[in-house]
Amino acid sequence: MKYLLIAILATVSLCSKAETDIVYPPRSEIYSIPSLTISDKQFLLGDKNGKEVTVNGILRFPPKPVSQKIPVIFLVHGSSGMGANIDYWSNHFLGQGYATFSMDGFTGRGLTVVGPNQALLGRLNLALDAYKAMEILAKHPRLDSNKFVMMGFSRGGQAALFASVERFNNMWNKSGTVFAAHIPLYADCVTSYISDTKTTGKPIQLHHGSTDDYNPVTACREYVGKLKAANQNVEMFEYDFGPHAFDSPLGSVPPVASKDAQTVRSCRIVEKTVGNLINTQTNQEFKYSDACVELNPHVGKDDDATQKATREIDMFLANLFKN
Repeated sequence: MKYLLIAILATVSLCSKAETDIVYPPRSEIYSIPSLTISDKQFLLGDKNGKEVTVNGILRFPPKPVSQKIPVIFLVHGSSGMGANIDYWSNHFLGQGYATFSMDGFTGRGLTVVGPNQALLGRLNLALDAYKAMEILAKHPRLDSNKFVMMGFSRGGQAALFASVERFNNMWNKSGTVFAAHIPLYADCVTSYISDTKTTGKPIQLHHGSTDDYNPVTACREYVGKLKAANQNVEMFEYDFGPHAFDSPLGSVPPVASKDAQTVRSCRIVEKTVGNLINTQTNQEFKYSDACVELNPHVGKDDDATQKATREIDMFLANLFKN
């Protein structure tokens, strides 16, 4: 009887182990995320009286054992919405064993593109959406909520960059966790916010091309310099060519003008008092009708910059998740 009991217990143990070692095939889940549409002023003030909206996202899993919690790379699009670069990075990261969450901040708001009219949506809404998505995904049993990374592109890169700011996390992030890292690609860095050199302390890695005339690298160099002076964990990789949206597999070679798209490359915007974004050239509230706003910046692909950025990001994530 004693040996029979031991055999039964051993069988139960093996069955339990077999169940937890089940490897799910690659699959996707679609999520609706309750969020708000608010102005940048409302975001900066912590004003939650915005328009309620539902944004959406696709959570994709690599083939991993059920028992293994998985890191997630949040992918946040730019002013043209969900593009081919989102697919490129999602497929790449799945191959590295990470889950991806591709967040669509436009469709639920009735938007397709905002490049020709950037005033259609506050610049910081996508950061808010990411915080809201974290509230839901942090409860997912297969995800490691301590290993969420926010990666964004252009407008989404700006969101990924400033979602690291401690002030914004304190006001808006109610998920119980923080992003483990931030990876902005060709972000807009011309706006300075109060206390924007005090981050959560998590690493930030920017990627930018030297020929980008949509969001020139100069402003990001300046911001990275300020962050380093404040002893924040930040680095930036610059690529010799790297036009705007250099990582899009469907980009043009040579780059072409993004017709009528607005760029603030010649502006300097500063939050001088809480919630008030001032155009330093006019000393008045910034508007997209200001003279510093220009049109027709260029976009195009650069395979060399994409390959180099991919290698750097792979090493960055491997080091981040090595423990």
